[in-house]
Amino acid sequence: MSNIEKKEQNLNQLIDKLNSLSLSYSQPNHELEKIKTEKNELAIKKKEIEKHNQELKREHKYLKEKIIKLQQEVNNKLESEEKFKQDIEELSQETEILVSEIDKWQM
Repeated sequence: MSNIEKKEQNLNQLIDKLNSLSLSYSQPNHELEKIKTEKNELAIKKKEIEKHNQELKREHKYLKEKIIKLQQEVNNKLESEEKFKQDIEELSQETEILVSEIDKWQM
């Protein structure tokens, strides 16, 4: 479980606990307001974390696609390079054969 998921789970549990508190307790109003304020702050923090998590997921998807694209480009370049090397080797062999033939004709 990721750190963000753990934090989200903890926030959800805390919000649930705050929601389950009964107003029938004989708590002073300032304590009740403090709890409500903390609950609201936690809810806001949760929304911010969820938003940030979504942004990270989008960025991860983008970067993953970019990596795949770059890997394909590298593979294409490697294939082209290998083809080029083969072509050079073939030309080199043909050149050797031609030089050999020219030498035969000159003798």
